[in-house]
Amino acid sequence: MDELTGGVLLFLGVAAFLAGWIDAVVGGGGLIQLPALMVAFPQAAPVQLLATNKIGSIAGTTTSSITYLRRVRLDLRTAAPLAGAAFVGSLLGAVVASWIPRAAFNPAILVVLVVVGAFTVLRPDLGQVAAIRFTGRRHYGAAMLVGVSIGFYDGALGPGTGSFLVFALVGVLGYGFLEASGKAKLANFATNLAALVVFVPQGAVIWKVAAVLMVCNVAGGYLGARLAVARGNRFIRVVFIVVVSAFVVRIGWDTWQQLLG
Repeated sequence: MDELTGGVLLFLGVAAFLAGWIDAVVGGGGLIQLPALMVAFPQAAPVQLLATNKIGSIAGTTTSSITYLRRVRLDLRTAAPLAGAAFVGSLLGAVVASWIPRAAFNPAILVVLVVVGAFTVLRPDLGQVAAIRFTGRRHYGAAMLVGVSIGFYDGALGPGTGSFLVFALVGVLGYGFLEASGKAKLANFATNLAALVVFVPQGAVIWKVAAVLMVCNVAGGYLGARLAVARGNRFIRVVFIVVVSAFVVRIGWDTWQQLLG
């Protein structure tokens, strides 16, 4: 493990604060936090970086989840089965993660992100008001399908999980962006917890670094959630488009490098 200097900790703290803020609004904070860990500790094992990143993330998602629950009337009849299914999916994904060729994911993720971003831009009314598409058991079944699918993806790979959850809740179930963000935080907490059930017993967490990430994620998550609640659906939609665009650029670059390599 590389030496922990004040400069490194400051760098990671700023990255974790921004990641917590973005995660609280639309998800996708891993776009900042995980690459920051990779830059700070280039010699660390991938599982150490993934596990340490999850510790920071779960602190932020816990804070933002509590903030949303206190300030937005979330329907826990949907949020609870969504989070439960996401937990199971993430647990399975973390278990099989080592068997999946991760390089194969990038092209598929890139296509999905481009479609998601384009659909959101071309439908300016999307997510501005709730228009629930299913009722009764079909609604809860759709929520659980979303949870287990994206949960599995998070456990196996991870980048963009929060953003995918928000889009699925808006585009598939018909929620507004604000309520979708709140429900996504609960589901993302569950996926982080499930992955840590696998990673922590392995001794993979770098706890000194994780402590810094936790504190800064909590601060970013709290401020991000409060701002999202205050500004509402339109603000969240704009941030969502920006974050998805950043993912397209980042994953597109990674895919291009793979093709050249």
